[in-house]
Amino acid sequence: MFFACIYVPEFPVQAIARTTPELREQAVAVLDGTPPMLTVIAANARARESGIDVGMTKLQAEACPNVRLRRRSLIEEAAANAALLDGAYAFSPRVENTNGCGLYSKKWGDTVILDISGLDRLFGSPARIARDLTSRVAKMGLQANVAVGCNADAAMHAARGFSGVTILAPGMAATRLGTLPVFLLEPSEDMLETLERWGIRDFRGLAALPEVALSERLGQEGLRLQKLAQGRTERTLVPAEPAIKIEEGIELEDAIELLEPLAFVMNRLLEQICARLASRALAATELRLTLELTGHEDQSTEEQEQSKRTYQRSLRFPVPMQDSRTFLKLLQLDLAAHPPDGPIKKICIAAEPAPPRFAQSGLFLPRGPAPERLELTLARIRGVVGDDRVGSAELLDSHAPEAFRMRAFQPYTATPRNKSKETRSPRAAVRIFRPPLQAKVRLTNGVPGRVFLHGQAHHVTAAAGPWRNSGGWWTQQAWTRDEWDLELRAEQSAPMLVRAYRDLSFREMVCGIEF
Repeated sequence: MFFACIYVPEFPVQAIARTTPELREQAVAVLDGTPPMLTVIAANARARESGIDVGMTKLQAEACPNVRLRRRSLIEEAAANAALLDGAYAFSPRVENTNGCGLYSKKWGDTVILDISGLDRLFGSPARIARDLTSRVAKMGLQANVAVGCNADAAMHAARGFSGVTILAPGMAATRLGTLPVFLLEPSEDMLETLERWGIRDFRGLAALPEVALSERLGQEGLRLQKLAQGRTERTLVPAEPAIKIEEGIELEDAIELLEPLAFVMNRLLEQICARLASRALAATELRLTLELTGHEDQSTEEQEQSKRTYQRSLRFPVPMQDSRTFLKLLQLDLAAHPPDGPIKKICIAAEPAPPRFAQSGLFLPRGPAPERLELTLARIRGVVGDDRVGSAELLDSHAPEAFRMRAFQPYTATPRNKSKETRSPRAAVRIFRPPLQAKVRLTNGVPGRVFLHGQAHHVTAAAGPWRNSGGWWTQQAWTRDEWDLELRAEQSAPMLVRAYRDLSFREMVCGIEF
C-alpha cells in the first residue's frame, strides 16, 4: 500500500498569503492571543532571518525591521484547509484531515494524508502522483511538501521533515527518516526532556535503542515513538467527511470604503473558488456574498464595534458557471446597484456547487448567445431599470388581474410532446392594454349604454355583468372592482368585444382588455 501526505509549512502565514499574494515576498509573522498578550505563532523564512522566533511577544517582534505583523485569521485558515482537502479529493476518495496530538501540535489543518494504492493506472507512478499533488495544491495558492511512503505515519513525518517531494522506497523508511529531529514525533514535554538528557536528538538514535530497556524506562509510549521513528507503524486512515462547502473569506487589516479596491480583493477569492470547483469537477449555480461592515475611521474603537453589521447579497445563475471573471463582473454590477452603507472589514464568498453544464447545439438551430454573456447583459440592464423589471414573467396563484412577478431567465428545455393526447381546442386571442385605456361610460338602467373611447362614441349592443372581483383584503394591496363584458359598435366600424371594469377606489370605468 502507498500513502501520500501533503504538509503546508507555516500554515497560518500561507493561509493569509493565499488571499494576499504580495505578502509571499515579504517577511511575515502571525500573532495570536488576547490583547495585550499577543505572541508570534508562525513566521516565514524571511521573518526568521530578520530575527523573528515563535513565542515572541508583539513588542519584541516590532523591534525586528521590515517584518509585517498580521493577526491570525481563522476564516482564511478554514478556507485554506478546505482547499487542501479539495486538492486531495481530486486524486483519492480516502482522505484524512490529520491533526497532531502532542506538544508541538498546532491543530491548524496543515496536514492531509490520502491513500493512493491502486491509482497508478489512473495517474501514473507514486512519484508522478506526488508531483501532480504539488502542482494541484500550488493552484490553490499553497506551497506544500509532499511525501509518499508505505505507511501513513512515515509519509507524514517525511513531509514534515523534508521540503519538496520525497519518495520513501519500501524497506528504506528507517534509513531515510533517521536524520529527522525527534521532536517531529510530538512526544510529551517530559518525554522530550528525558530523550534530550539521554542524547537522543534524531530518529536514528531512538530507533537504535533496545526495546526491552526502552519499555522498562518509558513504557508503551516509548515503544510507540520508537516504531514511529523506525517507520514500522500500521494504521488505517480516518476519512474526512467529503462535505462540499466552497467558501472563501478574508479579514482585512484596514476597512475598505470604495468598490474598486473591494473588487480587487474579491477577484482573489473568486479565483480560489473557481480553482476549488475545478478540482472537484463542479460549477456554481449561486454566489452568496457576505460583508461585515464597521464604523468609519474617525469613530472610536468602541463606536466601530457597536456599528458592526452584516450586508448580504445573493446571485443565482440560469446555468452552472465556473468563470471567475464573469463572477467578478456580476458582483461588481450588483454592488454598484446596491452599494453597502459602510466600510467593509470582512469579506466572505460562498458558492453553491452543482454539476457543470453539458450542452450541444443542434445542426440546424441558430447559435444563441453564451449564458455567461447574456447574464452580464441582463445584470447591466438591471442596474439601469431595476431588478423587478428584468426577467421572465411568472403568473401568481391569485385571482388578482395581471398578477405576476419577474423571475430570472432560465434556459429553454424542450419537452417531448405526446401526440396521442394532444388536443386542439379553440382559444381566444387576447390583448391587454398597459396602461388600461381610460373611458367614459354612460349607464342606462344600471347597464352600460354608451362608451366614449378616444373621443369616439361606441354603442353597447350586448352586455354581461357585472361581476364583483376582490382579493388581498388581508394585505396592504387590497383590490376590488366590478367587471363587464361588452360588445361595442361605432359608426361605420366592425363590432368589438371588450372587458371594462370599474375600480371601486377610483369610481371610474376603464377599458382594459380587447378580445
